[in-house]
Amino acid sequence: MSNEAYRGTVELTVAQATIRFLSNQYSERDGVEHRLIPGAFGIFGHGNVCGLGQALLQNEINPAEGENEMPYIMPRNEQGQVHAAAAFAKTMNRMSTYMCTASIGPGSLNMVTGAALATTNRVPVLLFPSDIFANRVPDPVLQQLEDPRSLDVSVNDCFRPVSRFFDRINRPEQLIPSLLNAMRVLTDPAETGAVTIAMPQDVQAEVHAWPVEFFDKRVWHVRRPPAERAALECAAEAIRASKRPLIVSGGGTIYSEASQQLRDLATATGVPVSDTQAGKGAINFDHECAVGGVGSTGCDAANHLADEADLIIGVGTRYSDFTTASKTQFKNPDVKFVNINVTSFDAAKQSAIMVVADAREALTDLTALLDGYHVDAEYSERIKAEKESWSEKTRQCYHLDHGPLPAQTEVFGALNELMGDEDIVINAAGSMPGDLQALWQAKNPIQYHVEYAFSCMGYEIPAALGVKLARPESEVVAIVGDGTYQMLPMELATVAQEGIKVIYVLLQNYGFASIGALSESHGSQRFGTTFRQRGQGSHLEDEKTIPGVDIAANARSLGIDVIEAHGMDEFRQAYEKAHASDRATMIHIETDLMGPNPPNSSWWDVVVASTSTLESTQKAHAEYVEARKPQRHYL
Repeated sequence: MSNEAYRGTVELTVAQATIRFLSNQYSERDGVEHRLIPGAFGIFGHGNVCGLGQALLQNEINPAEGENEMPYIMPRNEQGQVHAAAAFAKTMNRMSTYMCTASIGPGSLNMVTGAALATTNRVPVLLFPSDIFANRVPDPVLQQLEDPRSLDVSVNDCFRPVSRFFDRINRPEQLIPSLLNAMRVLTDPAETGAVTIAMPQDVQAEVHAWPVEFFDKRVWHVRRPPAERAALECAAEAIRASKRPLIVSGGGTIYSEASQQLRDLATATGVPVSDTQAGKGAINFDHECAVGGVGSTGCDAANHLADEADLIIGVGTRYSDFTTASKTQFKNPDVKFVNINVTSFDAAKQSAIMVVADAREALTDLTALLDGYHVDAEYSERIKAEKESWSEKTRQCYHLDHGPLPAQTEVFGALNELMGDEDIVINAAGSMPGDLQALWQAKNPIQYHVEYAFSCMGYEIPAALGVKLARPESEVVAIVGDGTYQMLPMELATVAQEGIKVIYVLLQNYGFASIGALSESHGSQRFGTTFRQRGQGSHLEDEKTIPGVDIAANARSLGIDVIEAHGMDEFRQAYEKAHASDRATMIHIETDLMGPNPPNSSWWDVVVASTSTLESTQKAHAEYVEARKPQRHYL
């Protein structure tokens, strides 16, 4: 089609056209609109400073007619900015996300981990890694990876396997279909994840005559696909035929905003509801049918019921190995599955009856089809007994009075009691997600924000930034281990720079508690998991903590207020002070590296060396062989 067929054209660089286009994109579901890309993160270098950097500056100083504001935030680390964008998108139930841009070479490549996190978690992020010159005149350009097999390869090709959509803009005209497809994927509940558009630096600055229509406001409808009637009837028939059904609710329930429909189904039928890390809070913990976390990091109540369940009803879950306890959790030899999921890929798992649909729509229809059905009285009493038993264990873990250093479960208990219903707790990796899934009593879908699909150390600090941008009215509390802190603390400076009020709880235990415990239980004696000054000979002789390392002082140097608490009484006082402050604050507390942690009633497959000269490894391997015997495909 010729340019004359359009209303007219406007001359802009590729970068300027990108920002103008993005500023006019909206998502919509149930009649509610959101800015799809409400802001930008970016770290600039020679690959983008005069391209997307110039376009963002121009948007701020002299925006074009019809161009909305695209607020820019300067982060400190390229991986961190993607984590912040993913956390924002997760909090917004995938209806909005931030764009992220970085310079060519190492800057852009730093975003790959963040892209993998977003795609694994099924949350949208929009990435613009800068690329080598399309004209290939200054070749090789600074920071260019040269591949003698093809001159078209750059480090940005690493984004292909971790992105749901990848494209490279070698000519200005390519931007139009590329951006339209990017928006399609970002707003598709079944396809969403990282969207990556590589931008050669010369193309970013190239001028093109763009059709004005390209910049019109576009509203992308986020669909709610209904369930096929025949699939729903098969699911209902399977539920009616079951004696001990159990729902496993995942993140898809929350993203679909189907919490009320989940509660309605549970109330009407008495079917117990367990949750995954991403699904915690979809049903309030004090609902009579809520039985808590299931799987390797789950609680006794859910796991005991899962052991005997003859039907598992998965809602919006991808069945990670933690949820299934590496295919050992559902021990009933006759167990069957019904899966409600917006993606057929996940709905088909465990040889299930597939209900490919939006969770809210499917749960509504399924409740109607199950009218008159209720689990029997004996099973209801069993559910009640398991809930009461675990509630008492939770109370004990929250109030251990462990000394001389508190257990981290006591810190979690204090936070669970001190934080408000609309406040948000954040965590991602180590032993803490396991304790939190087992113990945290989530009141609603907002309160619990744990990234466990990628379980990425370093997520928590930038995530707090993203979550607070999404919900400024909530108190946002990120729990950070000292190991995670040392991997990615830089966005503390961004939080201070932007005047964003968040609370960080830093647990200092001088080691990697999770991997240390895993190593010890699998015969590797906590090797390489404690922050200690190296002794003479064996690592087992290491005793002294590393001299001069002061995380509290480091956080202060980045502009964060720090309160050092000693023991739980001081921690509670510190939280009240941090809550009352209008500044970002870190509460620093030492906890016991050795736990104790909540009782465990499940398993996780971590292979032990089958031959060893170490007695500890030999013993662990024998235990491993026995533990994996229940492992099977669910057919």
